[in-house]
Amino acid sequence: MRLGVLDIGSNTVHLLLVDAHPGARPVPFASHKRPLSLVQYLDGDGNITDAGQHELAEFVLEAWEFAARHKADDLLAFCTSAIREATNGPAVLARVKHETTVTLQELTGSEEASMTFFAVRRWYGWGAGPILNLDIGGGSFEMASGQDELPELATSVPLGASRLTRDWLHEDPPSAKSVKELRRYIRATLKPAVRSFDPIGRANVVAGTSKTFRSLARIAGAAPSGAGPYVKRELNATDLGIWAQRISAMKSEDRLHLPGVSEARANQLLAGALVAEAALELFAFKKIKICPWALREGLILRRLDQLVFEGPLEPAPHVGVPHGAAQHAGAQHAGAQQTEPLAAG
Repeated sequence: MRLGVLDIGSNTVHLLLVDAHPGARPVPFASHKRPLSLVQYLDGDGNITDAGQHELAEFVLEAWEFAARHKADDLLAFCTSAIREATNGPAVLARVKHETTVTLQELTGSEEASMTFFAVRRWYGWGAGPILNLDIGGGSFEMASGQDELPELATSVPLGASRLTRDWLHEDPPSAKSVKELRRYIRATLKPAVRSFDPIGRANVVAGTSKTFRSLARIAGAAPSGAGPYVKRELNATDLGIWAQRISAMKSEDRLHLPGVSEARANQLLAGALVAEAALELFAFKKIKICPWALREGLILRRLDQLVFEGPLEPAPHVGVPHGAAQHAGAQHAGAQQTEPLAAG
């Protein structure tokens, strides 16, 4: 069957379609996304502006048309911190539903961290032992740890890379004073959150999910995404510290020349590096593994688990199953979007 996840994040709005069935590894089929930093559409009162709401509703409609065009059987639609923390978040969700017929499920910070951890556990398996996962988003920073499929503790703090850039780094390149003040703020915010993980015990593996961690690892010498998802990628704390210092002296346009850095994320790369650096220091880890699966995969895997039924203990037959029409009202729209096939990784 073909499943889709519509992810309304703080930096990007993204629809991912995968082919999968219960017990199988989800295989990416196509992707449709647009850079849309909802954090940048917040007014002085914390409301998402009318322009931001219009951009969001327009993309959601595009995404449902795309899903219908490519015969999605089921589609999950959710939103995270950008709408969760907006003053007019409920009104934004209501407008999206009215204009597109799509209901966006609002995930709490804990749910976001838990579903990301769930994907990481499935990727590394039971042999990894206790896992600590860190995820730097645009509006928030999620942490989760445990030894089961779901974490024993999952929490979220407002240390997203886009949010911090907007609130603290007003110059390009930023002044040494602003970087110092941001470092201090990050550590003050993280310390109590990190201490709350002490009763759980130390993890065997610390994993990093999100585009920010992937970009930082790539800059520090990790393999490019084109090498595929099974290539091991790590980010050493020492390299991270060196690059955080270098990036702090670079203009956003100069960061675009670094490997793995997109135009949409160049300006917030420093804030993400400072959060990653502080987290590794406070959790006392010297390196972090980069996991290719994250929140979207977690939600897909969770959905597949709900479809498991009692049956014979034998391999699934390798036969093609026709894809049905999408089961949601938004899928009735005739899409005209071009498929973007996903390369491995």
